[in-house]
Amino acid sequence: MCVIIPPQKYGINGKLSYLCPEITLIECLPEREGKTRKENYDMSCILHIETSTKVCSVALSQEGHLIYHEEDFNGPNHSVQCGVMAEAALSFANSHAIPVDAVAVSSGPGSYTGLRIGASMAKGICYGRALPLIAIPTPLIMCVPVLLKHDDLPEDALLVPMTDARRMEVYAAVYDRSLREVRAIGADIVEADTYKQYLDEHPVYFFGDGSAKCREVITHPNAHFIDGILPLAKNMFPLAEKAMMRGEFQDAAYFEPFYLKEFVALKSKKLL
Repeated sequence: MCVIIPPQKYGINGKLSYLCPEITLIECLPEREGKTRKENYDMSCILHIETSTKVCSVALSQEGHLIYHEEDFNGPNHSVQCGVMAEAALSFANSHAIPVDAVAVSSGPGSYTGLRIGASMAKGICYGRALPLIAIPTPLIMCVPVLLKHDDLPEDALLVPMTDARRMEVYAAVYDRSLREVRAIGADIVEADTYKQYLDEHPVYFFGDGSAKCREVITHPNAHFIDGILPLAKNMFPLAEKAMMRGEFQDAAYFEPFYLKEFVALKSKKLL
């Protein structure tokens, strides 16, 4: 599904103020090439690529606005769709005379194959166009729509984005409402007491494609589940722009996604 939308801006004083409460957008921009900080910010256009789950998505943002996004929910079909969708996004930018200034990619953890495809596509575009590469952790991407759509969360709420792994395992991290890391990303075998230390002290919100299978296991009264949250490229731009302002770029030659666990090839059950 391809969507070209009117600009939607979420500034530092809007709902996403929790994403970077310690900085001011314009003041933190570097002055370069004789331009003011605001002029540099106004020029920025970022291509976003997200392939960490079965959904393949791309998006474009400019000046703090989401200007284009496309998603394929029929996957996993990343090897076919990722290149086509990225090309369509770049064509949209070219047709509107918008120069792309950087590429942001979801860095994982998630699907091993999906992450490799997304990283390869992002690195190829960066090489071909001499653009900087930005890497955004997948759990943080899932937090963005939660903060946007659920501004009634308690001030002491904790966010636990979950990516589905095998059986009762999930890749999860714990953040506060300012997206400060409370616990680093890890591979968790989910049991009733896995997050007890947080649940005893805070309301905890679980979401992501790994949270559904945890609903019957985690029954603490402080546990809350939010459905329908997936890591999508259209939700990357507040985090990518924050990284761009701070100059947090990756070396495209050596960047690798954060797989968290080593890839394990399974033997096919089909007889040749």
